[in-house]
Amino acid sequence: MSDSVVVPDQLAGVRADAGLAQLLDISRSAAALLIAEGNVTSGGAPLGKSAKLVAGAVLDVTVPDRRDPLEVVEEVVEGLKILLDDEDFVVIDKPVGVAAHPSPGWVGPTVVGGLAGAGYRISTSGAPERAGIVHRLDVGTSGVMVVAKTEHAYTVLKRAFKERTVDKVYHAVVQGLPDPLVGTIDAPIGRHPGHDWRFAVIEDGRPSVTHYEVLEAFGKATLVEVHLETGRTHQIRVHFSALRHPCAGDLTYGADPRLAATLGLTRQWLHARQLGFTHPRTGEWVEVASDYPADLQYALDLLASGSA
Repeated sequence: MSDSVVVPDQLAGVRADAGLAQLLDISRSAAALLIAEGNVTSGGAPLGKSAKLVAGAVLDVTVPDRRDPLEVVEEVVEGLKILLDDEDFVVIDKPVGVAAHPSPGWVGPTVVGGLAGAGYRISTSGAPERAGIVHRLDVGTSGVMVVAKTEHAYTVLKRAFKERTVDKVYHAVVQGLPDPLVGTIDAPIGRHPGHDWRFAVIEDGRPSVTHYEVLEAFGKATLVEVHLETGRTHQIRVHFSALRHPCAGDLTYGADPRLAATLGLTRQWLHARQLGFTHPRTGEWVEVASDYPADLQYALDLLASGSA
């Protein structure tokens, strides 16, 4: 479907993605996706999402036919492994490149869709597209994740994450050597003032606490174990970037692209290593760990051998 819209005076000077969202009555992320795909032009030239709108300009918009962005697509997700299958929940090993659930602007595989494709029927509490999801991992982060199967498990596990009684352990390779070797990063996190898709340590952000311990130093980079007290979006990545020790391969938050290339990294070296929580029905402590995936292990081996 194609359409043309004229920029009204009141939207003059507004960022293209924000203005287009208002003009088409769609979300800002959906507008940004249309622009990123080259589906919005002005005067025959593709529009940039951060471009400023000009009053009276004609925007030609092509809206491609798409499935509902919140539709759960049952599919086989390569690399998605089951670590523990319980009658109340399932613990998975989430591969990189997989989102927790469907969302506007995401067209790739999801944990919800992968579990449905594997025959799992999980809790329908909350929004249908987020069935069973009690916590999330970034698309670019791999590792252990628990999904509720029953309504009771969903309620109990969701509360456990909210009340911070879940033990979340991550391993990360960060550039340089953090000082001290064991420490706590207590710094509020909010949306980056200049980039909608990034986060940053800002004065009026949400309280965020990260505990870390150096496991092994390799010179150019260091393997650290991280325990999260809070669970903010991109928390580990933002906190270590603020310390000037970004996760290796994390170009979004200031990592050295040369080191990333040397290590063969196309994403941040960050892995959800272990998850511990109280069983929602029996009250017993459950602990599940995940091995490093091949790309992270390869990079780690290069550092350990001194080849990087």
